[in-house]
This record gives sequence, structure tokens and C-alpha cells, in this order.
Amino acid sequence: MNSAPSRERHDLPRRPARLGFAGTLARWTRRIIAGVVLLAAALVFGTAVRVWQVARIDDTSTADAIVVLGAAQYSGTPSSVFEARLEQAYKLYERGVAPEVITVGGKQEGDEYTEAASGKNYLVSRGVPADSITAVEEGSDTLLSIEAVSEAMGAQGIDSAVLVSDPWHSLRTRTMARDAGLEAWTAPTRQGPAVFTRESQLHGIARETGALIWYQLTHFSADFPYTAGQ
Repeated sequence: MNSAPSRERHDLPRRPARLGFAGTLARWTRRIIAGVVLLAAALVFGTAVRVWQVARIDDTSTADAIVVLGAAQYSGTPSSVFEARLEQAYKLYERGVAPEVITVGGKQEGDEYTEAASGKNYLVSRGVPADSITAVEEGSDTLLSIEAVSEAMGAQGIDSAVLVSDPWHSLRTRTMARDAGLEAWTAPTRQGPAVFTRESQLHGIARETGALIWYQLTHFSADFPYTAGQ
């Protein structure tokens, strides 16, 4: 008997097995998950790049006010992080960038001084006239501080501000200030613990990337713990 036809039948390519509903659903689920992961990674990476880019901006255009974001203070003495910000504000004031400095920040439970008051006292000790400094003694986080500054500036009939904080904090403070109705740009400090080491720089970028994404998604503040030396 001739067996050639039988061999030819065996040589025909097999059709791929159909996955069925469950298999198709599993395949598309894997694809969707992979797509979401890639989009999330792109969002995080893109935000981190923007944090880094804006951190490098030093815009000293004239403004109505120089706004110094508060940081820790100890019995009226600014921490090293806060002192670096205040020194930058002092330099900007001396250069004539704005006729007024606004310090902002409330106090923690048990504190005798607010961040705003300790900041004002520091600037007065550096020679800035007291009547050129407004202490906005409110705000337990960046968003509340910015909103308090916006309200105080509105009461004075002014709306342009150069914001002073750490470099990595610049994009988030600028975003919040503009959302609050201010015409705002940034001239961050280039000294202090936030910029001392590569580790503190990477920590600052990572911290601000997460906080900014959270703010953009929820419009709530998220001031994650700051681990640079105080």
C-alpha cells in the first residue's frame, strides 16, 4: 500500500489552538497591565526630569515680593535648611529684586516661634528693615503656606512673586503658586543640606517627584519627610 498521502497529511502545518474567552481575557489583561506600568514609568520619569530642569532655573526678574518658604526652626533659630533659604532671600533683596520679603510658615505643637517669625527675625538681624518684611504665620505644609501667601498678597494688592526654597522644591511651589493665582517664578538657594551631596540631591528629586504627582492628581499637599541634615 502507498503511504505517501499519509505522510503528506502529517506534514501539513497545524492551526494554532484557539485561546477561548478565558485565554483571550488573560492575554489582554497582561497587555493592559504592561501598558499601565509603562505609562506610570513614563509619568514618573518625565516628572523627575521636569523637577530637575526647573531646579536649575534662577529667575531674578523684579517682582512685588520675595517669598521664602518656611522650614524647621528651633526656638527661633532657623535650621540650616531654612537659613540657606533666608540667605538667598537676603541676597535677592539686596540686589533690588523686590521691595518686600514675605516669610511664611506656622509652628509645630509646643513651638514658641513660628517659621515665619523666626525667618523675619533672622532677616532683620541681617539688616533687612522690619517694615519691608511680612511674616505670614500660617501653613503647616507647602500648599497651605502658598495659599496663605496668596491671600496676604491679595490683601496688599500685589500678585507677582519670586519664590525661594530648595532647588528641587521649585517646580511644586511654582505650580501651586500659579494655581493660587500668583504670577510666580523661582530663584532657589544653591547652598545648604539640600544641595550638599549627590545623595541629598537624588533624595530631593525623588521626594518632589512623588509629591508633585500626588498634588497634580489630587490637588492635596504631600510634604514627605525631609532627610537632609537640618
